[in-house]
Amino acid sequence: MDNDVSAGSTTTIVGRLALGITLLAFGLGYTDVIDGVTAADAVSLAHYVGGVALFVAGLLALRDRDTANGTAYAVLGALWFTWAVSAGAQVSDNAAGLFLLLFALVALSLALAGGDQLGQGTYGLFFVSLLLLAIAAFADSGSLTKAGGWFAVAAGAVAWYAATAALAHWPTALPRRAAGRGVTATG
Repeated sequence: MDNDVSAGSTTTIVGRLALGITLLAFGLGYTDVIDGVTAADAVSLAHYVGGVALFVAGLLALRDRDTANGTAYAVLGALWFTWAVSAGAQVSDNAAGLFLLLFALVALSLALAGGDQLGQGTYGLFFVSLLLLAIAAFADSGSLTKAGGWFAVAAGAVAWYAATAALAHWPTALPRRAAGRGVTATG
């Protein structure tokens, strides 16, 4: 298999599509870029696509002995399901910030766990998004909320690209130079 182009497993593709769509809807809701669309409008999508579908994709990946993606999709499915069913509940800003901060740590763990570049990029951007949204909740900062939304949009775009690239056999890794190549000595 070519290192730059990977077909990816069906479970990975489905998981990345579900995560990408959910992150895009969630993030766009926080950016205020589309008039009248808020994060609350992403609740149904987060509940079923991000929560249920992603959790099932995680279970299927675990059944296929894909622990990295299985763990990621199952735990992120739990995040989205919890976020969706608790939407509209009256909780303090500090409780909401704590929830986001705890899942930011999960996203950081997923980013640091390794895997392919697009997966690490998705989880890294999602970590920054959740961290910014948590700080925004603690500090009641609208500008940090928008910034967190944009990082979620970027994470969703990377996840969507990763899934589409796997389906279309597009490049999924940055080309690497061999050590010592490309450097010439002048004499």
